Amino acid sequence: TLYCGIDQSDTFGKAETWQAGKDRNERDDTVYWGERGSFRGFIAAQEGWLTEGESGITGQSIATIFEFPKAKTRRSKKIKRRDLPADPARLADGPHGPAVNVANGNRAFAENAARANYGNPGVDWSAQTQAAALRECRSLGYTRARKVGIIVPDPDWRYTPDEIDDNNPLTWRFAAYKVRYYTATCEKTVRGPRR
Repeated sequence: TLYCGIDQSDTFGKAETWQAGKDRNERDDTVYWGERGSFRGFIAAQEGWLTEGESGITGQSIATIFEFPKAKTRRSKKIKRRDLPADPARLADGPHGPAVNVANGNRAFAENAARANYGNPGVDWSAQTQAAALRECRSLGYTRARKVGIIVPDPDWRYTPDEIDDNNPLTWRFAAYKVRYYTATCEKTVRGPRR
């Protein structure tokens, strides 16, 4: 529906209306509200030109004749969380020390030797646990790891898998490293349907 500024019944055809009003073909700045939104109106002369006037312009797109605003849509946002409690399987590893070969010794002796050769490398446990927590969160379908906590287990030493020399079953090879448990909260932003 076009709202017109003058009568456009059988008294005037569209072309006649355009002819009578072509010199003042301004826009009707009134905002009209319809069933599907709002639009600015046209005076009758302009409506006549768009549909049947002097140049017979027809088939104008509805976007040209009507100015319905684009519907604004919003998506609701929700943060989904999952807590990761401390667990012996939930470890962040420090750097490995040098490997140590121990011949004719038992496993405990080999472990002691590996610890003695470990030295004291500086470990940024905050960065190590953050990286480990982020990897786990991503593997579970989350995008972020928040509130990462660090727990020092007792004992906090671990060793690389033992290797035994096939030619000498009593030769052990170990490298020592330290570990920390971590706790974290995994998060991701979930967007609802547009509304």
